[in-house]
Formats: sequence, structure tokens, C-alpha cells
Amino acid sequence: MRKKRSVEPTDDGHHVVIDGRTWRATDPSLPEEAAAELRKHLMAARRAVRDALRQEDPAAERRARDRVKVAKTALGERGPAWWEQSEEERRERWEAGLERLRDE
Repeated sequence: MRKKRSVEPTDDGHHVVIDGRTWRATDPSLPEEAAAELRKHLMAARRAVRDALRQEDPAAERRARDRVKVAKTALGERGPAWWEQSEEERRERWEAGLERLRDE
């Protein structure tokens, strides 16, 4: 059974602290439906990384890690800081990520 994790947002809301480690927060302007779909793609990509590592398949691992990056960037957790982007740039970021993930 998993231990319950401690998750706290920073005062500015740009990051979260999970078990003492700081991570960039998901863009709060994401519509919940889009965020949920992106998280679904992210978790599938992480499972694909795990499977590729078990199978010792470097090509599959690279493809899976690329999908993780696309999902995390679309969520606003990587790439340009979402709080420095316009609403239009933020929308374009997550829409492009979803389109790419749906096409793969």
C-alpha cells in the first residue's frame, strides 16, 4: 500500500512541494477535461517507459520519454513557465500537446 504523500502549493502557486521536493505546478488555466486527458496520456507514457526499460528496448524507451515530455509540457510542468505566458500562448501549448498525443 502506498504511503500518503504530502503535497503543498507554494505561496505564489507556481510550484508544489511534494514530500519536501519542489516541482512546477500544473497550469491552473487548463480546463479540467483537458488536464485529465493529459494526465491520462502522461501516466500511459510513464508505464511505457517502465515497460521499455524492462524489455531493454532503447528505441521504445526514447519514444515513451518523448511522450512524457510532450504531456508534461502541455500541462505546463516543463518548458516555458506558464505564469509568464499569455492566455493565448497557454491555450496553444496544451491544445498542441493534446493534438500530438492523440495522433501518436
